[in-house]
Amino acid sequence: MTPLRTQLSYYKTQRAYNSIRSRHDCEYVSVMSDKPSKLKIADREFTSRLLVGTGKFSSNEAMRDALVTSGTEIVTVALRRADLSGKHDPFANILDFIDPKKFLLLPNTSGARDANDAVRIARLAASAGLPTWVKLEIHPDPHYLLPDPVETLAAAETLVKEGFTVLPYINADPVLAKRLQDVGTATVMPLGSPIGSNRGIETRAQIEIIIEQATVPVVVDAGLGAPSQAAEAMEMGADAVLVNTAIAIAADPNRMARAFKMAVEAGREAREIGLGEKRWSASATSPVSEFFSD
Repeated sequence: MTPLRTQLSYYKTQRAYNSIRSRHDCEYVSVMSDKPSKLKIADREFTSRLLVGTGKFSSNEAMRDALVTSGTEIVTVALRRADLSGKHDPFANILDFIDPKKFLLLPNTSGARDANDAVRIARLAASAGLPTWVKLEIHPDPHYLLPDPVETLAAAETLVKEGFTVLPYINADPVLAKRLQDVGTATVMPLGSPIGSNRGIETRAQIEIIIEQATVPVVVDAGLGAPSQAAEAMEMGADAVLVNTAIAIAADPNRMARAFKMAVEAGREAREIGLGEKRWSASATSPVSEFFSD
């Protein structure tokens, strides 16, 4: 082919591509800001959208290092594992390894079996000088650890009235999520699958409804076992995710924490940019149909 014909072929191909692309631009073009948005919960803003739990780590030192690497700004702690006496009990000294200047400490009512238990634990944490933010978690069944919706709503009503910033862990129940928002919780935290199961998002359809109806941030909590699952939650439109087991039991918690950090950032970036619309038919990336038709 002569240089002139080669050049003409190029322009025809480009013309065909631009013609087809112009007909479908509406499906792919979206407006994005020059920087990722921040997560706002109650009256505070956070750069990281990854919350990290503190259970199951092989040592407090490993936990401390993973928290730093993850970039998280919110750390949950089950109060039954913390020494609130100020005596630095070596068997319950987890708080000594969490820098309150770097992380917002989120007391967790894990272990509460009803609303009264949960309220008592939250009050105990506040009286010990911990933040009045609380991850409300009530699961009376020790086998599946599924949250009790009735007791969770009752505890949330009490704690909100007492001035707590309440982040409730719930089943992926859109009706309950709306009721909790109505009583004033700062977030809703539906499970992806049972705690520590690493099964990922098995409640996708329900979480999508919760996200659609949400007036507060939606944090996907429990069951996320791989960074790709965290990215999936963010791409769905979740505002944040909470991860514990997948990081804590990894052969290298530090590297796994970094992997989740990057996955959450990637998922959020993709959501804000806008994912391409799904199509039933193929759409060539370099269309040449117009060139061949000539």
